[in-house]
Amino acid sequence: MGHGGDSRRAGAYDGELGAAVGRAQQGDEAAFAVAYRIVQPGLLAYVRGLVGDDAEDVMSDAWLEIARDLGRFKGDGAGFRGWTATIARHRALDHLRRQRVRPRPSVLEQDVLDLPGPQSTHDQAMEALSTEYALELVGGLPRDQAEAVLLRVVVGLDGPAAARVLGNGRPRTGA
Repeated sequence: MGHGGDSRRAGAYDGELGAAVGRAQQGDEAAFAVAYRIVQPGLLAYVRGLVGDDAEDVMSDAWLEIARDLGRFKGDGAGFRGWTATIARHRALDHLRRQRVRPRPSVLEQDVLDLPGPQSTHDQAMEALSTEYALELVGGLPRDQAEAVLLRVVVGLDGPAAARVLGNGRPRTGA
């Protein structure tokens, strides 16, 4: 389902992710970039499942918060993956709440928003189609089940970590 992959692939990166997070907490910008590259694709796909086309804007807000609070994070690579998923979920839910009270864009604004972007490659189109189909299938599930599937398959969290993100598990100490 896109770049996020499954939990086995996510787990394989957790050692590298934990090391990068540790260095990033000490101010290493290149290490922060490594952590971002490992985590962002899955988080973006997860948030896209929650908020649709506004996912990149929501993730921008989430990464600002992640960068701001990085020094307070305690844990390993898998813990960081869960911590960032929790932040992304909160920003997505905030976005959905704001969207309910925000007026819809005017026709002119919508025309500008609908202008094509600069990228248009075959690979991007094929990935978008497969991701769209998968999200459509997941969208047919009850919301809590859909979120659980996205957290497990797209973000790569294990069952207990996904439950913590959704608020159905015991809080993790220090993360």
